[in-house]
Amino acid sequence: MIFVETDNVDKVDGFMEKKKWKSYDYSLIITIVLLSLFGLVMVFSASMVSAIQWYEVESDYFFKKQRFIMITSLVIFVFFAMAPYRWWSQKFILIPIMLCSIGVLGGLLVYGHVAGNAQSWINIGPIRIQPSEFVKTIVIIYLSATYAKKQSYINDFNRAIAPPLVYLVIVLVLIIKQPDFGTAAIIGLIAMMIIFASGVSYKMIARFIGIGVIAIVLMVLFKNLFFTDEQLSRFSTRSNPFEEMQDSGYHLVNSYIAIGSGGVNGLGIGKGVQKLGYLPESHTDFIMAVIAEELGLWGVAFVILSLAFIVFRGLMIGMRSTDAFGSLMAIGISSMIGIQAFINLGGISGVIPLTGVPLPFVSYGGSSFLQLSVAVGILVNISKYAYSESINNTKESKTDISNKRSTVSNKTVPFRM
Repeated sequence: MIFVETDNVDKVDGFMEKKKWKSYDYSLIITIVLLSLFGLVMVFSASMVSAIQWYEVESDYFFKKQRFIMITSLVIFVFFAMAPYRWWSQKFILIPIMLCSIGVLGGLLVYGHVAGNAQSWINIGPIRIQPSEFVKTIVIIYLSATYAKKQSYINDFNRAIAPPLVYLVIVLVLIIKQPDFGTAAIIGLIAMMIIFASGVSYKMIARFIGIGVIAIVLMVLFKNLFFTDEQLSRFSTRSNPFEEMQDSGYHLVNSYIAIGSGGVNGLGIGKGVQKLGYLPESHTDFIMAVIAEELGLWGVAFVILSLAFIVFRGLMIGMRSTDAFGSLMAIGISSMIGIQAFINLGGISGVIPLTGVPLPFVSYGGSSFLQLSVAVGILVNISKYAYSESINNTKESKTDISNKRSTVSNKTVPFRM
């Protein structure tokens, strides 16, 4: 991948640009919209019983809230899709949001609201916000902007790689202290993907892998320092949840039952059984289990293929962009969606321990959906400029070829018998 310096926003920048609508990646936009609408329907199906039984509200309570979140997210998405992505690398924008993210995460440890055994929430009147969700995007922007500026000496660990990791470590420590190991793991993996994509040498990559292995070994040896008793129980029950099906294995066992009951064609939308009080958090973390039960293999395939397409398009946008900042952000955003989807699906299927991570664009959740809207809005904006750059490069190449042909045609060609 070849990066070029882009200190100034290119000639076509502007909040409202003419003749740029065709440059947007509509296949990506349509896939995100369809998956989100599908998720809205499944949120209603998964929550209509639990809303009455557990929360004592109307059956469509979570459906209406998610619909409002989607409408709000649409406005946010449009703004970030139209605003030039290079804005976010400016110091007067980036530094304040970095400092605010540290301040808010630190404040959570004192004033945060506890939900799901984690002190990860802020209550603002009737609105509940999870700041760590938005920190994912802030970390992507910061690391991408920093490593893009350090391209000329990217393999110098002390000058290029290490300084930005100070902010990353502070963020991870504050999130782990909540405790929210799932979100911390996602942010850590996103950071690794951005570093690997920044152009570092294979020697540097091997060095990071070695550090990662050492960190994992230390966490295993001193697991009581890193994990709560509840988190440790998730590791032990993953291998055989049926031994503790009335305790720590309850969630996973009912997830297995829901997935197994659906088969190929499913029981029919709205006809699932496990959501009737057996499967907790059926509209959030375990919504894929409800999809598997009600829509079977076809529903699961639709979600997985849609997410895979979004990740694929994001990676292609990153590879196509010649701007280091845009390329690294596209790779970071698509990696975030893919990693989060893997952790959610891996948790409900028993491949990895449960971490309480929502399924992107499908699960109920305001903070997650709003944060994704910001991220994919930026991704769509990057795709627009990457497309424009490729068109301009193609035109320039054609012009160069035409000029060369014109020069050749004007030369005197010897007459041959």
